[in-house]
Amino acid sequence: MKEHLTKIEEVIAQGPYKDTWQSLSGYPVPKWYADAKFGIFIHWGPYSVPGFGNEWYPRNMYLKGTPEYSHHRKTYGEHKDFGYKDFIPMFKGERFDPAVWMKLFQDAGAKYVMPVAEHHDGFKLYKSDLSKWNSVQMGPRRDIVGELKAEADKRGIKLCVSNHRAEHFWFFSGGLEYESDVKGAGYDDFYGPPHPAPADHSNVTDSPPTKEHMEDWLVSNCEIADRYRPSVVWFDWWIQQLAWKPYLRKFAAYYYNRAAQWGEEVAINNKFDSYLYTSTIFDIERGQMSGILPRLWQNDTSIAKNSWGYTDNNDFKKARDLAADLADIISKNGCLLLNVGPKPDGTITEEETRVLLDLGAWLKVNAEAVYGSEVWRIYGEGPTEIPTGEFSDTDREAYTSADIRFTTRGGNLYAFVLKSPEDGIVSIKSLGDCARNLMTPIKKISVLGSDSHVSFSHGAQALRVYIRGPVETDFPICLKIELY
Repeated sequence: MKEHLTKIEEVIAQGPYKDTWQSLSGYPVPKWYADAKFGIFIHWGPYSVPGFGNEWYPRNMYLKGTPEYSHHRKTYGEHKDFGYKDFIPMFKGERFDPAVWMKLFQDAGAKYVMPVAEHHDGFKLYKSDLSKWNSVQMGPRRDIVGELKAEADKRGIKLCVSNHRAEHFWFFSGGLEYESDVKGAGYDDFYGPPHPAPADHSNVTDSPPTKEHMEDWLVSNCEIADRYRPSVVWFDWWIQQLAWKPYLRKFAAYYYNRAAQWGEEVAINNKFDSYLYTSTIFDIERGQMSGILPRLWQNDTSIAKNSWGYTDNNDFKKARDLAADLADIISKNGCLLLNVGPKPDGTITEEETRVLLDLGAWLKVNAEAVYGSEVWRIYGEGPTEIPTGEFSDTDREAYTSADIRFTTRGGNLYAFVLKSPEDGIVSIKSLGDCARNLMTPIKKISVLGSDSHVSFSHGAQALRVYIRGPVETDFPICLKIELY
């Protein structure tokens, strides 16, 4: 550990970035990231074996009174006899094929892919010199992250990673309350040893992690950075604890300096105010923004409404709704990171596969309005309210044909109509003369991917667009507005 920490200090000392907010502030947004708009998140690990509840099964199975606790005892026996570690040999990934995954993600239109390198459970899906509890030495006995990177590189897709090790500090604390394999059974190198969970996770000073845990977190992330050169490193929420701040700055300085050596553009994703706003890319879990954010941001959400990992009863979103969300997100200067949860054998469910392929077909039609696009003067208009904040993606009204979202690219203005109008008429109030948002005359309007005849009238109160000919889709349509 001492050698690793010394190396980290040397890289920080020799590079252009120092571990201070002053040095890290204003870190540039990678151009590839701003252009990409759409990526794939992958939650896969031993927690997919029980396939019950969600990806927090490893924690909840030890908490008395939870459905997971009861399910575990009924299905697998007492926790002292069968603990979470015993799922690892069952996590074989025997049908995992990185080429198949990556082709699916490419067909879905993704420009970056982010496997969870390590979830809260502490099992690493990559080759590590720091812990034997990894997918090369156990379970699949394969370097999952490494194999995905090799396939991503072949296809020009950016390989990114997420690391949730911070929360591992208290993740298995439920097993301390009674006789279990977590408590004094010789598995401290896997389970932690766990510490009591904070009573209030939003309290940034409650139950801070130990110095040893934060150093382990820092060294683990630097190992991932050096071994795989990810284009993005994503962090979950508990690092907003004040105690983490020096370690967050050290990792950012190390990672950014290494990227400068590699000659590559990289970024860090974080939630809340754990990092200084202008030093990383802000991420919102299962939520969006109500308006345009000046700096690139990201919405991470899952195709399954109830879980990030595989379960036997996942409730899946529809591709058309995700397409509408994507249009809303990019109109406000964001990117969408959409999650899949593969089965324990390494296959992706039929439902998720269909959603990805349908979304990819829509993106292929509307590519020019998505990839490399920029925000316009306003994001759009319409009656559907999108609140700013996390965990709101399943708690709002459906989009209507009056919900319009704008992007611009190559001198053209694009207007996404988030629900295809049944009568073929689109009225855009924010493009009326009185709104004074569009001062340049319109040359032509067309529907991307359609041969329908389009005419329009530009009045004081609205731009009215008349689509004659069938636009047979329940997906959002995109009007290409060519200007003089």
